[in-house]
Amino acid sequence: MRKLQYVLMVLSLLCFAVPAFADGGSAVMNLNPIGIGIGIALAAGLCGLGQGKAIASATESVARNPGATASIQLLLILGLAFIESLTLFTFAMIFIKIK
Repeated sequence: MRKLQYVLMVLSLLCFAVPAFADGGSAVMNLNPIGIGIGIALAAGLCGLGQGKAIASATESVARNPGATASIQLLLILGLAFIESLTLFTFAMIFIKIK
């Protein structure tokens, strides 16, 4: 654990030391596309994991209690719509940030 702490400390020092070695005459790098790509990837990936967990739980619920299929299906579709809206909101916010 101590070695990991040292490694992370050295990495953080290196990250903060980068501007000290910057060339004064070079152009500024635009990191927006990288941030946008990471944002979309995180939103899509984590929402996909959430949808998979929701579907797995609903399938298990129906298997245990087939009589409650209608109410479980209704709640599942509502939950999946909310999860998908998080990805769409992230997508919209990224487009707003681009402009």
